[in-house]
Amino acid sequence: MPRMARQKSSTKVYHVILRGNAKQDIFLEKQDYNKFMKEIRNTKEKYQYELYAYCLMTNHVHLILYDKTDNLSKALQSLTIAYSSYWNKKYERVGHLFQDRFLSKKVENESYLKTLCRYVHQNPYKSGIEQMEEYTWSSYQEYVKETKIISTRQILVLFGNNNEEAIDNFVTFHAVNKEKKDIKEIIEYEMMEKLSDEQARQYMEQILVLENIQEINQYTIEKRNSYLKKLKNVKGITKVQIARLTGLSRKIVERAMK
Repeated sequence: MPRMARQKSSTKVYHVILRGNAKQDIFLEKQDYNKFMKEIRNTKEKYQYELYAYCLMTNHVHLILYDKTDNLSKALQSLTIAYSSYWNKKYERVGHLFQDRFLSKKVENESYLKTLCRYVHQNPYKSGIEQMEEYTWSSYQEYVKETKIISTRQILVLFGNNNEEAIDNFVTFHAVNKEKKDIKEIIEYEMMEKLSDEQARQYMEQILVLENIQEINQYTIEKRNSYLKKLKNVKGITKVQIARLTGLSRKIVERAMK
């Protein structure tokens, strides 16, 4: 089955995740992180994209970028090939370092962009690695201290009219939700091509704010259908899956989503 073409963002802003193949680590020591950042600088210059935020984790990478020349695929291909060549040579291995297809999510509004930026920066803390403020391999410190590789203006303007005010509000905003380590982020599910039943169940319960997705069976037809409509365009969840997890018939689900 052929792959579906990636959807274009009207803002040209995307959240990209690059994952190690089979969840393998892609950074083993400081030199590896530095090499990856060097290749980001190279591809930024060559393909003229702007980087709004990043976080390098042990086995995956988050990037928020503005693809002003519509060269997202070429830029990321160049980035991953260059880093994979370095990594394979250094560690004397062969084969794919990254998953074949990078994950990308359109960023269409400012509210989502702000929340996404916080989510990316909070990754080290929520993974139990290090405090967000102390983590070396993310763009958080570039916002509050010295800018090195990212473009900060487009994000900071969302937090205040002057730079000092914006940074203060940025820091305050990023401190929110830090303690919710046990709650899976909806953003993570949105980045997946296909969800397992357990992932789909958790995702739907978060979207609909339900303790148990099968609670939907206890509602009136009108209320039940209004809940089902909220799932209509959710990426990664099929109607068959919704029917199976809710205990409703496929016909009821399809009728509600028309």
